[in-house]
Amino acid sequence: MDFKQIQELIRIINRSNIGELTIEEKGFKVTIKQKQDNIQQVVAAAPQMIAAAPAAALPAASAAAPVAEKAKPAAETTASNLITIKSPMIGTFYRRPSPDKPIFVEVGDEIAPGKVVCIIEAMKLFNEIESEVKGKIVKVLVEDSTPVEYDQPLFLVEP
Repeated sequence: MDFKQIQELIRIINRSNIGELTIEEKGFKVTIKQKQDNIQQVVAAAPQMIAAAPAAALPAASAAAPVAEKAKPAAETTASNLITIKSPMIGTFYRRPSPDKPIFVEVGDEIAPGKVVCIIEAMKLFNEIESEVKGKIVKVLVEDSTPVEYDQPLFLVEP
């Protein structure tokens, strides 16, 4: 089984209602599991997580600069309507398909479901991460070529 076949299997599983698939072939075993529970949880938890993140980040900023205290209520109200695109896996985050290619999305770009927003490399496999929401990119939360954790926020999107 080659890389392209594995990628195609992942795409098919993601589009289907199959929970888990295991394939064994000549001493080679691949198991693909779909995280249906997490997808539902992300949609329900996104507003709560977004409201908590700026509130946690701003007190440190307000301690360093008293002017930031005035901006705190405005930041919380605007952040409450944002949607977070999170990492579906552990790996290395890339904003472009290769060093000589343009960045997938910039702040201010309009996105729609199915639009590739980044790539996450995991175990030498480059996984295109597609948007599941429609809106405008407000903030990129991760630096290019840095490691990311599962469920780590990557982008903030205004619906």
